[in-house]
Amino acid sequence: MHSKPIRVALVNDYEVVVTGLLHMFANYTDRVQVVKLVAGREVREPVDIALYDSFGQLPPDSPRIEGVLANPLVGRTVIYTWNFQRALVERARQQGIAGYLSKTLPARVLVEALEQVHAGRMVVSPAPKSANPTGGNWPGREEGLSYRESEVIALITHGLPNAEIAQGMYLSPNSVKSYIRSAYRKIGVVRRSQAVSWGMRHGFSSDYIRFDPEDVQPDDEASKSAS
Repeated sequence: MHSKPIRVALVNDYEVVVTGLLHMFANYTDRVQVVKLVAGREVREPVDIALYDSFGQLPPDSPRIEGVLANPLVGRTVIYTWNFQRALVERARQQGIAGYLSKTLPARVLVEALEQVHAGRMVVSPAPKSANPTGGNWPGREEGLSYRESEVIALITHGLPNAEIAQGMYLSPNSVKSYIRSAYRKIGVVRRSQAVSWGMRHGFSSDYIRFDPEDVQPDDEASKSAS
């Protein structure tokens, strides 16, 4: 147990994603202190760990993650993802990533993993059996989109073609097309331009909003289970 909470910055471009993570940590404020952060911007104050949420982001060798790794204000960088292809994990380790954690980890286990990283250990959690996170949130969830369907729509909204989406998500082109078809059915569109327009209206454009972790309260259900 640490004498003071680990300072953690949540790195992602989407307000709903960052807010979902804040809720996951809300019952562990004695162990994790989430610093104020502008979604989509670089970390601008000292933190022990930057937790890089991979939703709607490019692979670990992208300029964005390289910028986090090179930031002198960040002690260690941890990737938080569902994508556990062996080559992707190995490349992240070679870059200097201090942890590679599954989005299916319960909040308690996630906090324990961050404490191990803070203690100097490299932590790679077991590959998830499901693509949907245990906690947190993502754009499109309330509209019935699965995590992967939502991520595909996010990348489409940002103008990526199918080939780049497949490469970035480590999926086959046919799998990407399948997610696109199922997502289009759920959101009621038939063309890519319509999907982009829908995404812009439903929170799939990058957010630049300052979050204050003190405004986030523990979930009632989580509080009951913790007591």
